[in-house]
Amino acid sequence: MARKKTITRDQILDAAYTVVSTEGFSRFTARNIAAKMNCSTQPIYLEFQNMEDLKMALIKKVYEHLANDIFPVVHTGNKVNDLVLNYVGFATKERRLYRAMYLEEYGGGQEMQEFSSNYYKSLVQAEPRFKDLSEEQINSLHMGTWIVATGIATLMSSGIIQPTEEQIVRLVDETMDSILARKEPIQLS
Repeated sequence: MARKKTITRDQILDAAYTVVSTEGFSRFTARNIAAKMNCSTQPIYLEFQNMEDLKMALIKKVYEHLANDIFPVVHTGNKVNDLVLNYVGFATKERRLYRAMYLEEYGGGQEMQEFSSNYYKSLVQAEPRFKDLSEEQINSLHMGTWIVATGIATLMSSGIIQPTEEQIVRLVDETMDSILARKEPIQLS
């Protein structure tokens, strides 16, 4: 008779989430994750093909957390400003996870950028005041807003600055107004 599984996929993902959110991706190893669960590494490799497979499942779990629990929270009623405030809030409340997912070279980096970009663009396209913008204008708006939001989030998560929500909203609004007033779109490579 085969042994019954005692450690589930969700338990492994929860342990991996804990490791990354407290220690970053530099400590994302089967051994460290197994230690969080007080077990061997065997259950990890029974559930996941390899550590990259586990990492992609973890990134998906973080996407869902951001999309369902963090990004939709309403502060001002302006969806773009609320998204920026929620992104900054995530960076300051979950500092290690933010850095692991958005800033560390081992982390979600490019995948998180794409997720955030797609989330932002769908949000902007649903706003009536942006309905007539071209794809280039939406990309420019995203790039400018993203740079400002990431700068604020990174500086706040490091404890360097502590702007109020009103100051953040004003910076975002001024950035968006400036970008929309430009004749040439912002293009960074």
